[in-house]
Amino acid sequence: MIAKRRIKERGYLRIYLSGPFIYMMIIPLVIMDLFITLYHTICFSLYGIKKIKRADYIKIDRHLLSYLGFVDKIHCVYCGYANGLINYTQKITGETEKYWCPLKHKKTKKFQEPSHHKDFLKYGDKKAFNTKFKI
Repeated sequence: MIAKRRIKERGYLRIYLSGPFIYMMIIPLVIMDLFITLYHTICFSLYGIKKIKRADYIKIDRHLLSYLGFVDKIHCVYCGYANGLINYTQKITGETEKYWCPLKHKKTKKFQEPSHHKDFLKYGDKKAFNTKFKI
């Protein structure tokens, strides 16, 4: 349904040419999933950081909608996994950054500061850094 509408809007050639590039991303995604899972399991335990619940970030359920066609359901499984995994990975790396290096980046017009930076120390605030991390 959705796929047919997109093909009709954009043309078959564009869709068929882009498909392999979209779906070959499954290889690095699965590899990233393996490594982020190992990292999360081992390092968060060693650091005493609260574990991130995978199910809160990766949700695969749209394929259960009866009004979607078979191809749409495959696309929905892929997108649910891919986007959820990237969101999950970002949360894990964000928690790691909070633990090890809670310093903001220098502000620039186009930089999109991650939401987990809100409580980080301001860029260049040596006094706050020395107060918080004085050994």
